[in-house]
This record gives sequence, structure tokens and C-alpha cells, in this order.
Amino acid sequence: MKKFPSTLSTKLQRRIDSNAIRQLGSANTRIDFSSNDYIGFSQSKTIFDTTHQYLVDHNYTQNGATGSRLISGNHEVYTTVEGQIANFHESETALIFNSGYDANLGFFSAVPQKNDFILYDELCHASIRDGFQLSHAKAYKYDHNDFEDLERLILKFNSNNTPIYIVTESVFSMDGDSPNLEELACLATKYECYLVIDEAHALGVYGTNGQGLVHSLGIQDQVFAQIMTFGKGLGCHGAAILGSKELQTYLINFARSFIYTTGLSPHAVATIGMAYQHLENHTQNIVLLKENIIWFNQEKKMIGLQPLFVRSKSAIQCAIVQGNENVKNIAQQLQEKGFEVKAILSPTVPEGQERLRFCLHSYNTKEQISELLTLFASLVF
Repeated sequence: MKKFPSTLSTKLQRRIDSNAIRQLGSANTRIDFSSNDYIGFSQSKTIFDTTHQYLVDHNYTQNGATGSRLISGNHEVYTTVEGQIANFHESETALIFNSGYDANLGFFSAVPQKNDFILYDELCHASIRDGFQLSHAKAYKYDHNDFEDLERLILKFNSNNTPIYIVTESVFSMDGDSPNLEELACLATKYECYLVIDEAHALGVYGTNGQGLVHSLGIQDQVFAQIMTFGKGLGCHGAAILGSKELQTYLINFARSFIYTTGLSPHAVATIGMAYQHLENHTQNIVLLKENIIWFNQEKKMIGLQPLFVRSKSAIQCAIVQGNENVKNIAQQLQEKGFEVKAILSPTVPEGQERLRFCLHSYNTKEQISELLTLFASLVF
């Protein structure tokens, strides 16, 4: 076997020395407070059972060819499901990608052009930043949810009608907080900027039917593009970019992560369609999730934990516990008591901002939430 490069060994050793090495876990039977399956769709027997029948009923099972959607992979079910997604979100079009990562990579590497400007929240996801790296546009970060800092950058670069793309997330994955999207939409409109919002952690969580935070605020017509990821709230593979017909056509022609990859199978696309149908017709899981979010926030306040937590009204609740060793130790003790809670270590978050990330679900009980927070309080106080 070829000797492993010493430069790579050194990088791995640095991770080990800082107690930040990543490893694959295994399935467990602990109470789930770590997954992004917010409304339990990945566990839905109904969605699982109806997907195959949906393919049979629509005669979509005959075309199972694999390949790029521009060659042999564009089976008919894509057209049906993309139309379904667009209607659900009240968007002109939807274009399915294989994952949220692929969607962000494809959009940000292809849409902003040389001499364009990208102004992005400093806490934007790695997939968004990786897209910037493949773009020829100039990217600058603004302070987290700080629109005064954003406006300063807009005024600095707003000249000669050069396009400016403002990029943020409706719910931030490592904090669980949200920007004031209505204010941001007004700012983008004022300066004629293109607003792009990643809704990965809002789909299935916000809105009466889980359409996301943008739709629940009624500002979808002020947003240039929305990225919807299905591997969280919908519990299945894939993602979609919502936008105009022109944007869809442009992405089909220039987004390399769309063009040069095998499209999702008919079954995977049908699963997306069934998940959306379930989202539209079964709102009880969304209601239960919202009740659990309220209960969690009330309990952490009553127990005296609120100062440790980042302010959040989403399904993601994060408590700052400084130091990789410290936060890993507390997470391990919670896991030993039967609660699956993950420690988020530096360098995933900045040093000194290490945290426990509690993900809430429709299927968590109020008793489980109270027991977990009481146990957590006993470990930190």
C-alpha cells in the first residue's frame, strides 16, 4: 500500500491533538435530539408505502435510465414533481438538484459573474462558501445579521450598475437563529440587489404547511432565488432552486453540479413528491413541532439555562459550552443517560464558541424535553 502523504498525516494529527477529530457514528437507540428530521418524515411509513404506488399509477416505472438529466436521466416524474414544488412555494419554477450541497455549489459557481459582488452573512454554510470559491465574482462577508454592516458594503460596491448578490440563510444551522428577512428584502429592493436565501432548516418548520420562512412572511416575490433542501425537514434526498423561468434555464445550461452528474432515480424524485403531498395534507406534525419549540424555550428559561443559549425560535437550539474537551464530556454524559445530543466542536465553530446542539422534533415528548434540560442543568451548574 502506498505510503500516506506526511502533509496529510500532520493535518490529521493536529485534529487529534485538539480533540476535534471527526468519526462516523453508528445507529443507536437513544432519544433523538440530534437529527434534522424535524417533523419525522424520514420515519414515515405512509410516505414510504405510497411512493412506489405513485410511480405505478403514473406509469413512471418504465423510464429508469441513469445519466445526466441532459442525456438520459430526465424521466417524466421530474416534470410533475418540479411543478408540484413550484406551486407549493408559489414560485415560477423549481429545479431539482441531487442535494443541498449540489444546489448551492451549482448556483453560486454559475450565477454571479466576474466583476459581480457577493455579500454574504459571515455564518453562511460551507456549501455556499464552496460555491463562491468556484465563482469569478468578488465575495465579502458582513457581520452576522448586521444590516448596517451590510448596507455599508452595498454603498461601497454599488456603482456602475454592477450586480450585487445578498446571501443569507433563513435559519442558521449552527445557531438556530434567523435574520429579519422582511428588513433584508426591503434593503435589497432599495439598492436593486439580488437576494438569495437558503431555506434548508426552515422547510417543514415555518408556515402553516411548512413552506418555509420566506413564504410565511409573504416576501417570496422579493427574493431572486431560494434554495430548498429536502434532506432535513422532508427526510429524503435532493434539493430545489426556486426562481424565475430565466433562472431555471440559465442553471440548466451553466450549473456544472446539475449538468455533469447522474440525476436522481425516479423513486427518489417520487419520494420528494410524496413528501410534499404529505406536507400539504398533514399539518399535525408541524403543529407538534411548534409546541415543542415553545415548551423547550419555556423550560430552559424556568430552569435558568437561557443565558447559555443562542436566541432561537427554530427547531435548532444551541447552548455555548466553551472548549472541545468540556463540550464533548457533557455530550457523552447526556448520551450515557439515553439522550442523543451532539457536541459541535471548533474548528466547525470558532474557538470559544463550542456548543451543544439540541435539535427538536415533532416526535419528542414534553417529558423528554424537560428531563433532558434538567439533566443538562445538573452538568453545567
